[in-house]
Amino acid sequence: MPIFDFLNPNIPGGLPTVVMPVIEATDSGLRGYGHLVDDPELCPVEIVRWPSTGTRPVDEDTGDEAGTTQGVFVSDWQGDILYGKNEAVSGHYILAYATDPPQARDDHRREPSRMLLWHANYHPDGGQLFFPLDCKPFYVPLALPGDDITPERFVCFRFAGDKGLYIHPNIWHEGVFTASGRQRFFDKQGAVHARVSVDFAREFNCLLEAPL
Repeated sequence: MPIFDFLNPNIPGGLPTVVMPVIEATDSGLRGYGHLVDDPELCPVEIVRWPSTGTRPVDEDTGDEAGTTQGVFVSDWQGDILYGKNEAVSGHYILAYATDPPQARDDHRREPSRMLLWHANYHPDGGQLFFPLDCKPFYVPLALPGDDITPERFVCFRFAGDKGLYIHPNIWHEGVFTASGRQRFFDKQGAVHARVSVDFAREFNCLLEAPL
């Protein structure tokens, strides 16, 4: 299985894009994916019991005791490159690009007009909470569970910035995407932090696109 270099993904140039529908985030629209969050203190994070590898079940009072981890998730456009940094799991990533990746530069301050997504993942061990610490619009691409994922199954939800997002275990996502500049989020998720990935550039020869 691949080991991803998230800060140097080496994306080929000239890839076609699959445009995601962009819809406003509402509880009805998010049904199945998760829900809006008004108060992060009142939002429990689901933890999935460790699966049994044989015919005997895992004891019911074990296998879900790792709990959660939390920290600040920073989403930061630097020129044409959107960086993500997740203190909860010591992660640092390139989340998206505003232009063809080989042409992307980080030495200007022009606001992005679109985002091009090269990777997504889900967490089988637990859910995840993102709550904005800065009241600014943001975006989250999501897809329902299934390892037979395709780019066409993704929907991009737009958030006004006054509410957070909770997503269930096994929901495909890729962090949170600020519309411009730098934005901070409170992040809480399963401490095991199992990650299952899809690489759109190499598996499907495309990038996912959403206008900003």
